[in-house]
Amino acid sequence: MRLVIARCSVDYAGRLSAHLPLATRLLVVKADGSVLVHSDSLSYKPLNWMSPPCTFAVIEPEQEQLDAGVIEIWKVAQAKTADLLVVSIHEILHDTSHELGIDPGLQKDGVEAHLQKLLAEQIGLLGDGHRLVRREYMTAIGPVDILATDAAGASVAVEIKRRGDIDGVEQLTRYLELMNRDPLLAPVSGVFAAQEIKPQARTLAEDRGIRCLLLDYDSMRGLDDAHQRLF
Repeated sequence: MRLVIARCSVDYAGRLSAHLPLATRLLVVKADGSVLVHSDSLSYKPLNWMSPPCTFAVIEPEQEQLDAGVIEIWKVAQAKTADLLVVSIHEILHDTSHELGIDPGLQKDGVEAHLQKLLAEQIGLLGDGHRLVRREYMTAIGPVDILATDAAGASVAVEIKRRGDIDGVEQLTRYLELMNRDPLLAPVSGVFAAQEIKPQARTLAEDRGIRCLLLDYDSMRGLDDAHQRLF
């Protein structure tokens, strides 16, 4: 990745035309060929950019451009379209390149798979006497996140979401309808577990006899002790 801080003007031509007058900006040239023009505002969003695949060329300014103070011109052309990004550089204040290597990608924390694993390990959060039967219990229309039994030995189907909405309640309802047709499982009760449950989803779940359970992800990971909180 190359990072250049320069006084420059920028012109974009193609499906639309845009012009950025002379100012100090951050120019980012990435290994994938993309070029981004940033200001010291607008958070992460660039003022203008060219996405790959594209070609990058540095050309010498013409005499008229030299007279206007331009010392270098970047031309970035989109390979699939006629779009063209032209950066006219008047002064380079900083120019550095860094080899970042291969990025492993974003690893999301607190996704449903993590919640499922933690709840299976801490099945007592469902209530005293609950026991885990298995994770990902398969039905004819898909897997139920957790199948457990309660203190009386009755089957409990648990659907886990990060944010519980009406669709999740409907999904669990369909699982329960199928599972209650199986004489080896019936009667099967349902638990809708999530870090956050929308009021409409809670109302629908309770109307259908489905219990709602809020999951505290930090507490389940051992990062937060709810018993030591002041509020």
